[in-house]
Amino acid sequence: MRGQAHTVEAFVAAVLVVSGLVFATQAAAVTPLSASTSNQHIENQQQATVEGLLAASADNGNLTEAVLYWNASADDGDGAFAGAPESGTYATGPQNGFGADLNGTLSSRQIAFNVVVRYPDGDDTGTDTEPMVRMGEPSDNAVSATRTVGLYDESKIKNGTSLGDLDDDEFYAPDANPDSQLYTVVEVEVIAWRK
Repeated sequence: MRGQAHTVEAFVAAVLVVSGLVFATQAAAVTPLSASTSNQHIENQQQATVEGLLAASADNGNLTEAVLYWNASADDGDGAFAGAPESGTYATGPQNGFGADLNGTLSSRQIAFNVVVRYPDGDDTGTDTEPMVRMGEPSDNAVSATRTVGLYDESKIKNGTSLGDLDDDEFYAPDANPDSQLYTVVEVEVIAWRK
């Protein structure tokens, strides 16, 4: 009887060991960079934050101010966003209301961001881009949101000159329809990711 008990005990122990090995080899390692519901929750929060920031900035006029924050007579003659370094893009939020919104909402939470302005090219064949802020290369879990802004002939750039009074090459976006009061419609995209 003792021999049979030892045999059954050995068999049960072998089954438990083999089951444990099978389970261990099929389990995935979870690292801080693994996709999980908590990472998805963070991305959803960042998405909502960026969308809310763009909506609030559009409502209070800061977004329009930012796309018009243009220095037509930059040192290189091509124009650039006012106050931008030689690269032509800011390394943080621009020195205007939209920049304060970006820095206060995203930078203060250790969220990096890039801002790009898209506009119809002069040939009506597609779109061109003008980078406004560049903090680096977005990570795989980056989120983005966009908002469109209408610019009119009477809209004024940083130095107070109306868009309708500028020469064709003095502003990054060309006049989409010279016979209309609407100068063009630009799309501002904010790409954000955790630093």
